[in-house]
Amino acid sequence: MSSVYIRPIALCDSPQSEEGAAIRLGGGLVYASRFALIVRDGVTVSTRQRLGTEDLPTAIAALPDHLAAEATAQWENLRRTHAPLVCGQRMLRLDQPQIMGILNVTPDSFSDGGQFLDNPETALDHAHAMLSAGAGLIDIGGESTRPGAAAVWEGDEVKRVVPVIEKLASAGAAISIDSRRSTVIEAALAAGAHIVNDVSAMRHDPRTAEIVAKSGASVVLMHAPGTDGDLHADGAYADVVLDVFDALSERRDAALAAGIARDKILLDPGIGFGKSLAENLSLINALPLFHALGQPILFGASRKRMIGALSNEVPAHQRMAGSVMLALKAMDAGCQMARVHDVAETVQAFHVWRGLRDAALTDFSQLP
Repeated sequence: MSSVYIRPIALCDSPQSEEGAAIRLGGGLVYASRFALIVRDGVTVSTRQRLGTEDLPTAIAALPDHLAAEATAQWENLRRTHAPLVCGQRMLRLDQPQIMGILNVTPDSFSDGGQFLDNPETALDHAHAMLSAGAGLIDIGGESTRPGAAAVWEGDEVKRVVPVIEKLASAGAAISIDSRRSTVIEAALAAGAHIVNDVSAMRHDPRTAEIVAKSGASVVLMHAPGTDGDLHADGAYADVVLDVFDALSERRDAALAAGIARDKILLDPGIGFGKSLAENLSLINALPLFHALGQPILFGASRKRMIGALSNEVPAHQRMAGSVMLALKAMDAGCQMARVHDVAETVQAFHVWRGLRDAALTDFSQLP
């Protein structure tokens, strides 16, 4: 079976730098001027054409009908503008990157496990500090998903996350629940959470899709190759970039079939989940491709193992610089959301990044 992909391969700071021959990726502040039109037969890439914005529609029209239809949809998706996320009384605009602050109410998360588990006031203080520093929302998790983490009883997970969610919701914060269990998700939504961040992409629990659809909440579908027992298992890829793209496409379609509105679905390539260092790097370099799925992209690599692997095996709490670097890489790729531990530092980097983008967009000296 053949499949097609449109991967942006040349990004630019503004459309005028390419005399208008560039498209705006995902309705954000990043523009693309050249693309690879890739056709894959089974797991083998059969053709790869490099094309500019003006030549791509002609190349798409020359494809076989079923591939042309998919490529046309991807071409439209790359230019899709995304509606804001509605989080109670708050609206998170997606025309610029949003920062999601991480709050782990767990004993064993790889970076901050145990720090907030038995200290609800400390957890709330930390959440408010992240919001004050510029986080658009807080992602609250009660189960560690690091490799080898012990399973958590869902009742304990509920007890960990619900009190924190209730307090933050009463303060008007935008909140996501980081869970793959429908019981936890249902309780979190009832307590005031607005977004479901499911690392299993709703594969772990068949009730999750129904709950999300009925609630009207937004959902993040993350790629992980493993199943119930170990999300990091079974990470065998013919081409990690195209295989993850296909998997996320399937999960997007499953969410739509379950009745979840298209503007409520975000996608996450799952950096660090069942992927080698080389595979993670390939995915990060290919992030612009994922706009062709037509959904906002969430990127999460904060303090992850790959940073240590590239930095003399520094421990998790010493990976801030690498984390900020990867967040900026995601912004350069047009990702709409970055999930981070170090909010203040990432927000400062974002403000400088935004200043550079604004300057490029208002620099009309590049026009002929």
